[in-house]
Amino acid sequence: MNEERWFDDLPVLGALPPEEAAARLREVGEEEAATALEEAAEAAGEVSFDRGFRWPFRDRPWQHTAHAFGYLAPAPPGAGMLDIESAGAIGPDITLRDARLRITLDHLRVADYPGRGEHRILFDFYAQNQVPGTVEHLHFNATFRARAGESVASVGHPLFVGLNVGGAGVAFRGYTVNVQNSDDEAFLGFLESDTFRQGLRLATTIQPAIGLFSETALSLTRSIATRNRNVPVQDFYLGLDFSSIASRARLAEGSYLAVQIPETLQTVWRWDEWVYDRAVGRVVNKEDPTRLVPYNYIVLGVSRYDGD
Repeated sequence: MNEERWFDDLPVLGALPPEEAAARLREVGEEEAATALEEAAEAAGEVSFDRGFRWPFRDRPWQHTAHAFGYLAPAPPGAGMLDIESAGAIGPDITLRDARLRITLDHLRVADYPGRGEHRILFDFYAQNQVPGTVEHLHFNATFRARAGESVASVGHPLFVGLNVGGAGVAFRGYTVNVQNSDDEAFLGFLESDTFRQGLRLATTIQPAIGLFSETALSLTRSIATRNRNVPVQDFYLGLDFSSIASRARLAEGSYLAVQIPETLQTVWRWDEWVYDRAVGRVVNKEDPTRLVPYNYIVLGVSRYDGD
């Protein structure tokens, strides 16, 4: 795979035209939400979300397309609360230039995904692997289970082991699909094997087999995302570099959080209102620790990798 390929032609639920979004919701049993959306679209005439149409409700986390990106610095063992900063407010760790990284999925919270009961979630993770002379655009798949209001039962799940950082930094993308097609659920069982739980192990040179594996992972996600009763939910891009440009995010060891929020919150979201409670492994409100973030979010761990 010698160029970046993504799912721009397979938008998440919150970015679909109203009628198509309503049809996908009805497929997974969200009858009330589908009816409300259809009625609102009919009343507004021929519209789409990018031409000013607004959801008739605002309390379903899966309807949002924007993301807020936070950063949690490394800390010694212990309980207590840890402050979260904006990923754009931290300084870069210059020693990570041309280094190798271990990338893990440390948390995936399902505040609300469309449908009922237990959710089967396919997570496609993309990263740039910068080996001498070229950039490999790699994908890795993982699958998890969780009910609404809960988190997946996995911490430190390896995604990329030995990812090569270039002189300019790294770029990550994440894409989740809520899988409710029973045939697809059974088929995805192989992603829960011990082999896939070890992550994609990379070398310092091009590995033809890795490129083939990545292409297969990409094709698998594209196939699953288009199947009946399967709904893409989250789609985010996170570029991390070593610059001092204020509008960018910087690369450092630690944890990066991607929270799926309403677009209207992007200008008012404040990370200093939230902290990471190490006692329970959750992001909670600073003033009221019993209050959880009401949105879907993903936490990625980034640490230096020196080899086995």
